[in-house]
Amino acid sequence: MELRSGSVGSQAVARRMDGDSRDGGGGGKDATGSEDYENLPTSASVSTHMTAGAMAGILEHSVMYPVDSVKTRMQSLSPDPKAQYTSIYGALKRIMRTEGFWRPLRGLNVMVLGAGPAHAMYFACYENMKRTFNDVFHHQGNSHLANGIAGSMATLLHDAVMNPAEVVKQRLQMYNSQHQSALSCIRTVWRTEGLGAFYRSYTTQLTMNIPFQSIHFITYEFLQEQVNPHRTYNPQSHIISGGLAGALAAAATTPLDVCKTLLNTQENMALSLANISGRLSGMANAFRTVYQLNGLAGYFKGIQGAAPYGSSAPRCLRGRRGWASLSGEGSCRDIRGGGGRERLLLFLFLPGHNVAFLLHCGSLLSGWSDLTGGKKICSD
Repeated sequence: MELRSGSVGSQAVARRMDGDSRDGGGGGKDATGSEDYENLPTSASVSTHMTAGAMAGILEHSVMYPVDSVKTRMQSLSPDPKAQYTSIYGALKRIMRTEGFWRPLRGLNVMVLGAGPAHAMYFACYENMKRTFNDVFHHQGNSHLANGIAGSMATLLHDAVMNPAEVVKQRLQMYNSQHQSALSCIRTVWRTEGLGAFYRSYTTQLTMNIPFQSIHFITYEFLQEQVNPHRTYNPQSHIISGGLAGALAAAATTPLDVCKTLLNTQENMALSLANISGRLSGMANAFRTVYQLNGLAGYFKGIQGAAPYGSSAPRCLRGRRGWASLSGEGSCRDIRGGGGRERLLLFLFLPGHNVAFLLHCGSLLSGWSDLTGGKKICSD
């Protein structure tokens, strides 16, 4: 994507999207030579990238998991009368009252097991491929083409690991699921449907990621230009920009998300109503089935849950500074005026990807280590 140059904001955009400094390194310094708080320092190792990505991925999925459970049920094409919901709050309240307090968290364990290695491999692949392709193209600074190719390859790897976890997770989330545990679900699916069942929605997932990330990043950067043009340290601007950008991206890609859910769950009642014998496969077939059963409105089922889930952005792709600091590879900043308390409160109460973002940027480290404010938490 072509980026405008010449302004402080635009230069910051380029650094953030590339994750690099202008000399082609691993990111970390701004025009003044100081560490850019949104990126890891140039000395960060691959293991640091992997650890940061894994922990952020686990956090973002875990915090928003109950909302994700509701979204999956809302996307059912032929829901049971007892599982028809009009709002996230009402759905969670009814689920906990009728099915048990912990029911919205069923499947969380398999999501954690998938998200950790998937995000770790994403960042490891991205950082290595980015440097490799920059060398291949003999680019003196940042090559947006190299970064784009690296990101695409990392996404292929990430989704290959996450897709089986998504299948198991969504089958466990469905109302009256026949599976009581992740292990029993894996065994049943493997025995009755084979290995291919875990990857029926792989193409749909990849197709969904392209417009989602495009809309998300374009909207985010545009809003950042408006609310924080000089790209100063301002978590609130990330929360506002990321929340709106994520909600818009999630809403726009809901049709693909509905198709992905249908392919993952193989909803029996829906397939019967559509006169489909056996199993449904293929994104095109999923699109036709959704339209056949619910018309155009069917493509936007669950948008009430998709938008809030997406609005918990910025995604975990934004910086990984906090875990670098925890591993001793990050730099430090003075915290004054109770900033530690403020950031800790933000960490505790913000949903999903905002938690991951603040953790990455060192806010967790700052808040946790300096509850009284006003002192430096590590040496430069």
